[in-house]
Amino acid sequence: MTTKAVDVLLVGAGAMSTTLGMLLKQLDPSMKICMVERLDHVAHESTDAMNNAGTGHAAYCELNYTPKKAGGGVDPSKAFAINEAFEVSLQFWSYLVNAKALPNPSKFISNVPHQSFVWGEENVQFLRSRYETLSSTQQFAQMEYSEDHDVLREWMPLVMKNRSADEKVAGTRVRHGADVNFGSLARHMVEYLDHQGDFELLLSRSVEELTQGNDKRWTVELKNEQSGAKETIDAGFVFLGAGGGALPLLQKSGIEEGKGYGGFPVSGMWLVCKNQDVVEQHNAKVYGLAPIGAPPMSVPHLDTRVIDGKKALLFGPFAGFTTKFLKQGSVFDMFKSIKPGNLKPMLTVGAKSMDLTRYLISEVMQTHDSRCDALRFFFPEAKNEDWELSYAGQRVQIIKNDPEKGGKLEFGTEVISSADGSLAALLGASPGASTAVPTMIEVVENCFSEKMNSAEWQQKIKEMVPSYKESLIEDGELLKSVRQNTLTTLGLGNI
Repeated sequence: MTTKAVDVLLVGAGAMSTTLGMLLKQLDPSMKICMVERLDHVAHESTDAMNNAGTGHAAYCELNYTPKKAGGGVDPSKAFAINEAFEVSLQFWSYLVNAKALPNPSKFISNVPHQSFVWGEENVQFLRSRYETLSSTQQFAQMEYSEDHDVLREWMPLVMKNRSADEKVAGTRVRHGADVNFGSLARHMVEYLDHQGDFELLLSRSVEELTQGNDKRWTVELKNEQSGAKETIDAGFVFLGAGGGALPLLQKSGIEEGKGYGGFPVSGMWLVCKNQDVVEQHNAKVYGLAPIGAPPMSVPHLDTRVIDGKKALLFGPFAGFTTKFLKQGSVFDMFKSIKPGNLKPMLTVGAKSMDLTRYLISEVMQTHDSRCDALRFFFPEAKNEDWELSYAGQRVQIIKNDPEKGGKLEFGTEVISSADGSLAALLGASPGASTAVPTMIEVVENCFSEKMNSAEWQQKIKEMVPSYKESLIEDGELLKSVRQNTLTTLGLGNI
């Protein structure tokens, strides 16, 4: 058995861990970091290109980020927060490109307009209200709106093809939307880190045990999935960024802050277009409204992707239920995660989520014809034979204790940190990798607070993220300056 000591152990080689590794290495190049990954490749679970939507979530087109208010209108607060978070990610990526830590941005990010589309009088009124609320702010000032069939036909030709002239429709567009290949981004980050001193990547390693000593350091036992050999890492700080696998690892750590958390796994599927002539006719991410009872990750969208330089066209996602926490996981994952501390929240959520369960079962039972029928609401002339089913990654939604309700199901992301700052874990799903940078900055603030408050780290973080500690929601001039720089650097257009 081999043993090595490191300052930081990153578990998982996806978007979150690689972002945290890059942040820490920029802040302190001498920091000794080890990254372990259960698979034999980097970013091959949720972060891989075909396992997520690739949308740079900025709330430009995602209608579930602006829910209707009881008294009319929409609540824009979540849209403002998510837009600001994505701007922070764009700033850090721009810094890394300028510092030659990332390659030409075309290797991982592409300009794809973000559009919304609805039909029916009630939905048109909702989209009009959403546009009026958002476009009055600097964050969404570039949003365009139309109910004109000719204009919408120019924006989204496949969606508008052969629609009745009498059909009530509406759409919005933001031209500087982004499609992000998070798998490519993560692999480029690891490639950079691998060329730095005091960094080691260990593939095909699964975490067997995590034990904290009296000195607050962690002893992490690993198993080599190929040879069966055992290894031990002695780490001052551990980050559990293993996607759906983070919850079982958090439970193994035994930290008080992780008790009571459970997980509800949801799988996803895409229809992928096989007809390249059709693919070339569409250049946008067109989002609609989620069906009643559907989880937020099931908001339907007809989606241009740019993966390794080649255009693709996807529709979905179609949700499904599985007991696996990872795409390459075990059907026993969910059952193994049930503990005395989370049993009540799990049972409470299970009892109150029958509509969601029925919805997920109905999604699983769909045929190719029924999925293509759903597609034809977006693309009326879609032909079944032009599309094939592809399985996306797993998402584990958070179940947590609620003093009043007994348990609560949440669809966002949450960082859980130990009181002593020696361990942190990321749970949850949407908006996921788009907000990796602000989320990992939060981890650094919580777990490296003394260093983060130093003049040296404060100066460096401001260099990497110029808007750090300032509000892009309230400061329109700062937003305009920051956005123009990031759009130019990353090749996403202009404002």
